[in-house]
Amino acid sequence: MKQQETKKNNQKKPPVHRIKSVVPGSIAEEMEIESGDILLSVNGQTIEDIFDYHYLTDDEDVLLLVQKANGEEWELEIEKEYDEDIGLVFENGLMDDYKSCTNHCIFCFIDQMPKGMRDTLYFKDDDSRLSFLQGNYVTLTNMKDRDIERIIHYHLAPINVSVHTTNPTLRCEMLRNRFAGDALKKIDVLSEAGIEMNGQIVLCKGINDGAELERSIGDLTQFIPQMRSLSVVPVGLTKYREGLYPLKPFDKEDAISVLDTIHRWQEECYQKYGTHFVHAGDEWYLLADMELPEEDRYDGYLQLENGVGMLRLLMEEFEEALQAYRQDAAANKTSRPKREVTFVTGMLAAPFLTVLAQKCTEVFPEVTAHVVPIRNDFFGERITVSGLITGQDILAQLKGKNLGDALYLPINMLRSGECVLLDDITTDALSDALQVPVDIVKSSGQSLLDAMVGEP
Repeated sequence: MKQQETKKNNQKKPPVHRIKSVVPGSIAEEMEIESGDILLSVNGQTIEDIFDYHYLTDDEDVLLLVQKANGEEWELEIEKEYDEDIGLVFENGLMDDYKSCTNHCIFCFIDQMPKGMRDTLYFKDDDSRLSFLQGNYVTLTNMKDRDIERIIHYHLAPINVSVHTTNPTLRCEMLRNRFAGDALKKIDVLSEAGIEMNGQIVLCKGINDGAELERSIGDLTQFIPQMRSLSVVPVGLTKYREGLYPLKPFDKEDAISVLDTIHRWQEECYQKYGTHFVHAGDEWYLLADMELPEEDRYDGYLQLENGVGMLRLLMEEFEEALQAYRQDAAANKTSRPKREVTFVTGMLAAPFLTVLAQKCTEVFPEVTAHVVPIRNDFFGERITVSGLITGQDILAQLKGKNLGDALYLPINMLRSGECVLLDDITTDALSDALQVPVDIVKSSGQSLLDAMVGEP
């Protein structure tokens, strides 16, 4: 009897799906659902997580059971368009506990972070639901058969997979997980079920490059078209690697070799499958001092969030927006007020932004846009992307400088939905310390040009 009670007590309690907010003008608002209400079931079925919720609420006829703050239970019948969102935002975005990573990867960026930062930055997620919802990459190592079955049943796609290598033994060594090699078999299962995927290889010098990279790309081409794309990005190395696996940075010669491999496979894949399939992160081209590929080579920018094609897309959008501004100025014979502004970015994108700023000045001589690359003293100079720039580095390198009428930060420097940088320094604090208005630029060429010329 005691054993049964212990087993019962150890069972996971079903999550409480408390509603955080309701989207204005949505079906939920019309149904008078409010913040603090609890979703009990959809179509008579209890909800385990966000997978269940999305699947069951996609229908045209939906029955919700909601518990109000006073304990009353409301049964709400909803008729809507297929796929139309009901408008509920839950306190827990996954409607369940987040799954943490079970690996100990030799290249893990979180292991290379200094102590004393906010707790959320140290959480290692490896959750397939975040892959579906937010584009996160997962290693498949902590996914059970039931997780795969649910993905297939709900036909959730695309799933983004951190492959790193298709050599099972090497993958176990790189992820430091004895199950990592077997986890690769789940790609076969997902592919056979028609689930679309994107793959990623974080390349480590002398480990999964060279012949191993050739093998991995070749192995993964067999999953085309279900595997839509594969990105190859260089490992990020901070200065906080004491006691960690000895990894070496890539140099220019390495980058040229990696790009030669990728370009050769792109040509072969395009001839065979009509897709370039494998793509190099923008960093490789900068390190190799080579021009970025033309837009068509990116196959629709399938891996933008992984740093693949971001600079090319920015340049294309900027040129298009500038052409529209040029035509408008010529037609209306208008000029712009004198304006001087400063844009900060990482070392990676600075040369490209400088070229775009010069193009803007050629069309509008009254506009002066300075581009200031911020050296990453916090994580180390090998980290060159803007998304890992801290407020303290900006303050230290810009203090006392004439920044013009405004200082602009790219939106990827900020915590999602907030005006707070990686080290918890706010944009208001930056503005006060530097004595200049601080504004944010969204990640598009149009937004960048609007900021340069002063369009709201």
